[in-house]
Amino acid sequence: MNPSLKTLLDELAAFGDAHDGDSANRATRMLNITPDTGAFLALLVKATQARRILEIGTSNGYSTLWLADAAAAIGGAVTTVELSPEKIALARTNFARAGLAGRITQHEGDAGALLATLDDAGFDLVFLDSQRSAYPGWWPHLKRVLRAGGLLVVDNATSHAHEMADFMAAVAADGGFSTSLVPVGKGEFLAVKA
Repeated sequence: MNPSLKTLLDELAAFGDAHDGDSANRATRMLNITPDTGAFLALLVKATQARRILEIGTSNGYSTLWLADAAAAIGGAVTTVELSPEKIALARTNFARAGLAGRITQHEGDAGALLATLDDAGFDLVFLDSQRSAYPGWWPHLKRVLRAGGLLVVDNATSHAHEMADFMAAVAADGGFSTSLVPVGKGEFLAVKA
């Protein structure tokens, strides 16, 4: 990772912590992943040679930058979707600052609607960090868009275990997936498609 990207990521992590820590910002929280989760995602991208990455929940682009930097090193790219126009604008600025805008395709709107339009087996890795209550409804499309051998990574698996329990159980019960819970950051639930 180049030093200027490291500086930007440190800045965004500090901004997210400060912003989200102020109760006046409750409705506009960034809800970024932790830095160790970012490093873990980058490692997963490189280890699996994931060139086609889908991120659901862009926020201000902090996690996207971790994914895109790792993908760029192997000739890959990230498609990301976010509902909030304000967060999309923040992310766009951060992507340009990082010099990674050319590796990232942004979509504004509902993730479920986007998922329904995506090609079968179109992604090597899907990172899910969005509205947890929607995950069970998205599961058929998440399965469909992952290629065989593809990896699903879901954030907040331990920090919001009660909200994630039904979804994680459904994925674990699917004979087409192998799963693991990794105690990094707020907990990462991993599922590999057979």
